[in-house]
Amino acid sequence: MLKNTPHPYSHQSQSPQTSNKTLVIGLTGGIGSGKSAASAWFAEQGIDIIDADVIAHETVAKGSDTLRKIQKKFGDWVLNGDGSMNRAAVRTHVFTNPEALIELEAITHPAIRETAKAQLEASTSPYVILSAPLLIEAAEAGLANLCQRILVMDATEDTQLARASQRDDQSIQKIKAIMTNQLSREERNRHADNVILNESDLASLYLQLEPLHQEYLMLAQQLKFAVD
Repeated sequence: MLKNTPHPYSHQSQSPQTSNKTLVIGLTGGIGSGKSAASAWFAEQGIDIIDADVIAHETVAKGSDTLRKIQKKFGDWVLNGDGSMNRAAVRTHVFTNPEALIELEAITHPAIRETAKAQLEASTSPYVILSAPLLIEAAEAGLANLCQRILVMDATEDTQLARASQRDDQSIQKIKAIMTNQLSREERNRHADNVILNESDLASLYLQLEPLHQEYLMLAQQLKFAVD
């Protein structure tokens, strides 16, 4: 089931903070909602996909400036023996220390945002998808402000649990913990320009994505001519 809002192409009446003329669609949704499947389909249509998760991992790669800042802030324990980030240790630390999470995000979010902006500027497809699980939640990163429209992949909690447990071989308890740190379905959908209820198979999902693709192509052309 697809929900559309009447906005022409401006999310929350905000202009994206990028200098090119490319329409940016923010793609988000809870765990197990189908973001990856949607991203793959858009990529098959020739649309550039910018993945915030990939950027986040690259931002703290071994030897990066961001990782050095994290080490300086928290100590050498954030590193493995080979100099890479000890993700498990850092994740455990910030999970039990909200202030540490704020400090960590103050380091990583600006770097993620700048990399995302650079990739948006370099995009050559008619429009571009910016995929981020916490697109709306992570306000400090400002990724939502880079988008003209937000597309939310929606699914019931039972569906999310079933998909995530099968895909990642994670415990139901761990998946529920992840869901707790994400917005509720109602709150996430309230921020959306488009919502796709993804409760069936891939064929059903693709049938919902196709008209959105055509709509985004049209909006991209309108934006280009409006800027010109």
